[in-house]
Amino acid sequence: MQFFAQKTGFCAIKGGFMGKNIAILASGNGTNAENIIRYFQKKEGGDSVVLVVANRQNVNVFKRAENLHVPCIYMGKEEWVTGEGVLKLLADYRVDFIVLAGFLAKVPDALLHAYPQRIINIHPSLLPKFGGKGMYGDRVHQAVVEAGERESGISIQYINEHYDEGSIIAQFRCPVYPEDTPQEVAARVHALEYEHYPQVIERLLAEME
Repeated sequence: MQFFAQKTGFCAIKGGFMGKNIAILASGNGTNAENIIRYFQKKEGGDSVVLVVANRQNVNVFKRAENLHVPCIYMGKEEWVTGEGVLKLLADYRVDFIVLAGFLAKVPDALLHAYPQRIINIHPSLLPKFGGKGMYGDRVHQAVVEAGERESGISIQYINEHYDEGSIIAQFRCPVYPEDTPQEVAARVHALEYEHYPQVIERLLAEME
């Protein structure tokens, strides 16, 4: 098990209310994870990211979490089969809400049952278009350009047992121009992710009060 920073097991308190503890599941570079952590750290109390869980070793999300003093723990492939080890870890950190940020593994049923309507994901297209197994990252933007789409965007959704089929919470759009490359589309989509994902998380947490 690989981890950085100090473990924290207590909810924060702001304005007399217990803040919610957030865990982020990530698989790679961790730019969205870092953006979300920074967003809640700037709130100076209340809801906070207390844990990052990665299913891959030696990826940049470890360093990003370390720099922000958030524990980042590696859980290997076998831990995601039943999810029992992951559930114990989440319980140790008193996690209330789970955010997927570039997480490429299937979330085990045990987590879905333990956190009903408390696990959300972001997808870099306007679902149901360009979703499903194997559709992530640059693959999505390439497909959008090749299909001649005139708009793309992000979809934030609750997750269920099937890839990209959970109920949609919010969608935000950006234009796609005829001369666009997949990289140019990706840049606009990333801008939407950084702006809107933390705000939607914050709203959902407020609704849990």
